[in-house]
Amino acid sequence: MPNVLLQIGNRPFTVSAATGEESHIEMLGRMIEDRVGRMAGGSGQSETRMLLFAALVLADELHEAHKQAPPPAPPTPEVAPEPEGPSPEMVARVEALAARVEKLAAHLEQTATDA
Repeated sequence: MPNVLLQIGNRPFTVSAATGEESHIEMLGRMIEDRVGRMAGGSGQSETRMLLFAALVLADELHEAHKQAPPPAPPTPEVAPEPEGPSPEMVARVEALAARVEKLAAHLEQTATDA
């Protein structure tokens, strides 16, 4: 793991970073340094208080950003795939059965009228 040197409040900090994340860590360090630099009366504070106030300012900005962000869209329900139509063999069998039922119905009607 490579190390990244951050300069925050005129103090050096060495931080380990995952390979490829060095520039991201440096950018985050610059954000913290920017907040520390903007704080009134930042000099003369202990390192702990200086970093605490910087963290509070960043947390407040994050909180405000979350409040202003649009709510996440509700998840879209998964749509079941359209069932495949019946096979041609099944259609032929159903048609044959329908024809047989119609013949039986006609036969029953004929028998009923003959009686």
